[in-house]
Amino acid sequence: MRLLVRDRLLGIGDDYWIEDENGRKVFLVDGKAMRLRDTFELKDTAGNVLIDIHQKMFALRDTMVIQRDGEDLATVRRKRLSLLRNHYRVELVDGTELDISGKILDREFAVEYQGELLAVISRRWLTIRDTYGVDVVRDDADPALLIAVAVCVIHLAEKEREGG
Repeated sequence: MRLLVRDRLLGIGDDYWIEDENGRKVFLVDGKAMRLRDTFELKDTAGNVLIDIHQKMFALRDTMVIQRDGEDLATVRRKRLSLLRNHYRVELVDGTELDISGKILDREFAVEYQGELLAVISRRWLTIRDTYGVDVVRDDADPALLIAVAVCVIHLAEKEREGG
């Protein structure tokens, strides 16, 4: 499953449809403005909230929290003790860890679980300006979660680049 995401999705207060490769609307990203922390909601085509993404307050390091149905699902943060600047870890509440590495700011990175590829985020396949693709490789992977992970990692990398 390949999904197309416009980069402007990362603007707080912006709403944007994520489409499949055939141009059908799949998810709506609702950037919530006027909040103390960065917040996004990922909704289905009927407007139901699938995933809630927000910045964790009072964390020592920048951390994003992904929730489903009001319950924590995962936390996303830059991997400590990594020589690679573009290396992030997703810790799911069940103890599972996903590894994200690559050129985050260039939108060229991979999401892996125990060395197995789950998704590839890339601009290379696309000719549409300011758009990147999320190519979900495994059929049993959760596309909404993988989009949320990509949004979090890009958001954290851009905040770090801006120095805040």
